[in-house]
Amino acid sequence: MMNGGGRERGKLTGVQEIEAAQIRARVAWLYFIGGLTQQDIADQLGLTRLRINKILGQVRSDGSVFIDIRLPMAECVEAEQRLKQRYGLAEATVVPSLPDEAEQQRVIGEAAGAVLDGLLDDGMGLGVGWGKTLAAGLKRVTARPLPQSWVTSVMGGLTRGSGASTFEVATGYARSISAECYYLAAPLYFPTPESRTMLLSHHGISETMRRARTVDVALLSCGDMTTRSLLVQTQTVSENLESLRAAGAVGDLLGVFLDADGRPVDHPLNERVLSLAPHELSPVRHSILASGGLYKVPIVRAILRAGYVKRLVTDERCAAALLES
Repeated sequence: MMNGGGRERGKLTGVQEIEAAQIRARVAWLYFIGGLTQQDIADQLGLTRLRINKILGQVRSDGSVFIDIRLPMAECVEAEQRLKQRYGLAEATVVPSLPDEAEQQRVIGEAAGAVLDGLLDDGMGLGVGWGKTLAAGLKRVTARPLPQSWVTSVMGGLTRGSGASTFEVATGYARSISAECYYLAAPLYFPTPESRTMLLSHHGISETMRRARTVDVALLSCGDMTTRSLLVQTQTVSENLESLRAAGAVGDLLGVFLDADGRPVDHPLNERVLSLAPHELSPVRHSILASGGLYKVPIVRAILRAGYVKRLVTDERCAAALLES
């Protein structure tokens, strides 16, 4: 049995790897199912409390343990019903608000993944956007083969990856359902509208755009106008930030910058973007927007006002702000 100061897992032998995995499983079971304290588990297994704490942190972060709380939270349920009525949504999911922004993104993403998981069926086309929130949703999609289904990105990409790019997110969802994946293998913004038009004549790009316009399910996030947004952090957008704000932009959906009522603003970037237009989401049978935090309220409200999506996954504070008159 490993002690608290054991060697790194990557340097273990095959037998030691199995023993380490068994210890992880036993620690997780005793804590999450058995209800023991970390000290109780440390005493029982002969490990240090620090080691127990580290194992629990690992199994939480790598998806080895999934906790599904079925008890409804009254405030969240009430907010869900009010959001549906206010914005004419088919479904709303509200999760508790968290102080840590990264953790908030994660729980919203996982809740969105659970919504998506309940909608997927073989033969469906799935369109996905990008971002850390959507990447987190992969943990909640049940891995199963849907051989007649396919996945496509619905927007161009950035020139560097972070685990949450259009290519990585689309690939992740395609792998989870053993489906074919299509990519918009081009940048999100082109130098000129003419160069965008020229690329759209390419067979592969035009085929992916055709598929993007016929998806049955769309899983999306949105961006605000602060440096919290990965899109705002790019040179292309940061150089245009003041002019976008001057044009009335409150954030973006699919890289298209929208005003407070959800209308695309009159700005050159919107003429150079490679993605579905927001209005092209209207025919999609199941469209899911996963986004939260008070700083996202203006853009989420704009998207809901315009009726671009049919389902929303957000947090309590964002929901409360969206429900203010």
